Amino acid sequence: MLHAAMLRRGLLAWVSRVGGVLVLLCCSLSLLYVMTCSPPHSDDLPLSHALPRAGPNHPSLGGTGPGLGAASGGTRGSRAGPAQSSGPPGVKSYQVLLQEREEQHRLHISSLKKQIAQLKEALQERSQQLKGVQESLKRAAPSEGQEAGTRSQGGGLGEAPGAKSQQADLQEFLRSQLSKAEVTAGIKLPSEYAVVPFESFTLQRVYQLEMGLTRHPEEKPVRKDKREELGEVLETALHSLNTPTSEQDNRGGAEKTQTSKVYAPSDFIEGITRTEKDKGTLYELTFRGESSNEFRRLVLFRPFGPLMKVKNERLDTATVLINIIVPLSRRIDKFKQFMQNFREVNFKNYTLLQLDEEFSRGRGLDIGARAWKGGNVLLFFCDVDIYFTADFLNTCRLNTQPGKKVFYPVLFSQYNPTLIYGSPEHIPPVEQQLVIKKDTGFWRDFGFGMTCQYRSDFINIGGFDIDIKGWGGEDVHLYRKYLHSNLLVVRAPSRGLFHLWHEKHCADELPPDQYRMCMQSKAMNEASHGQLGMLFFRHEIEAHLRKQKQLNSNPKKT
Repeated sequence: MLHAAMLRRGLLAWVSRVGGVLVLLCCSLSLLYVMTCSPPHSDDLPLSHALPRAGPNHPSLGGTGPGLGAASGGTRGSRAGPAQSSGPPGVKSYQVLLQEREEQHRLHISSLKKQIAQLKEALQERSQQLKGVQESLKRAAPSEGQEAGTRSQGGGLGEAPGAKSQQADLQEFLRSQLSKAEVTAGIKLPSEYAVVPFESFTLQRVYQLEMGLTRHPEEKPVRKDKREELGEVLETALHSLNTPTSEQDNRGGAEKTQTSKVYAPSDFIEGITRTEKDKGTLYELTFRGESSNEFRRLVLFRPFGPLMKVKNERLDTATVLINIIVPLSRRIDKFKQFMQNFREVNFKNYTLLQLDEEFSRGRGLDIGARAWKGGNVLLFFCDVDIYFTADFLNTCRLNTQPGKKVFYPVLFSQYNPTLIYGSPEHIPPVEQQLVIKKDTGFWRDFGFGMTCQYRSDFINIGGFDIDIKGWGGEDVHLYRKYLHSNLLVVRAPSRGLFHLWHEKHCADELPPDQYRMCMQSKAMNEASHGQLGMLFFRHEIEAHLRKQKQLNSNPKKT
């Protein structure tokens, strides 16, 4: 008894201690979560306290320039220099913070007013459409009233025919989509390039032809919508296999059979699928049958419905200012080329911010973004080896919205011009090199450094990870922050944004992951697969040409 009582007391004491430790751990995690999610207050300190003053002896090793604010016409630009503070730093920082919050709220209210006006316009249009449908139903009701009265009890003369008519129209539309698609019979195609290829898939893998540079010929379906799509198809197929055909297919004269086997996902062997953009998606799934030589195939079709108008809005970009922010370390020749492009798109004003510290792309962009004090402005994070057109700047304006959307364009990366054109003497001017073809470059779908977003979204998301030094990594962290937020990320190829080729040096001081990223980027930048193959086999090709020349110069005597 005494031993049992002591054991119980010891157990209670142990449980209370473990409970106290768990409570303390939960409190610590909550405090850490609050500190992590709260916006950093140190970012809003006046830049005169955060940046060293520029002087003649300061090298521009980490220079962030130009931090630019101008419209595409170049008439609304403003200098964005660092603020000079004369009062106490604490009071000044709170004043700056209050001004930024006030500006954000004002812009948010203006955005809400625009959305309300657009919703009112859409509501009026939907009301007109609804009135038209009701009038058509009323006109159809007198001719179908007697038939509806005999089929329904308790009134409702116009509702049943209207619902039946809509259902019949829907079924007719779905059947027409199925008949138009290439499901039961083939159609004549003009060439091999008009074929819509299939993707094959299993329970764990998708095998695809259209890969790009970041996708693989075999991979797991990473995207949630793709996983749910294939999961729904497999579930529908299993339900159809395990349901007696007499309950689903009641065609006259058709043979009605029931299966004794219960099909499971493990019986699924393989499926193929393809999408015709204007008709729908076809799925063909193959399952193991009841014997080793028997298989079951199900053909499913997901037709696309008619187009629905979601939004009709007018956009005016004349007053939308863009700040182009470029981090720069040495590379003066590339900067001169960039400034020439800068003037071609009618930008005029710029500000140079100099830092005397180790170069960090993320820190340079972060300082350049926070240096602007002229309200909520559109930011375009750029690099010195990028060429952009005026049309791209409009695309940047149209695909961003404060608190709603950020734009991550996929730029076209240029191959080595020496390999493309044969020799340095044959290389044309830069403007003539900007041709989007397979042999001149590729869509840089693994890069996230060029991006357009409003300053308020950049500040609210937490900005760059300024602890990352040197090349690469900071852009991926910012991209993931936007993906984890409620903002819509627009990711699309941009025909007005080019990465100009330059020889890439990967420093030995880089960490292993950054060095690997740098070398992968270097390998992909040189030439296409065909061009690299010709370089690899050039000795064999030259030997073949020499033999042909000898044979032609010494023909056999007949």
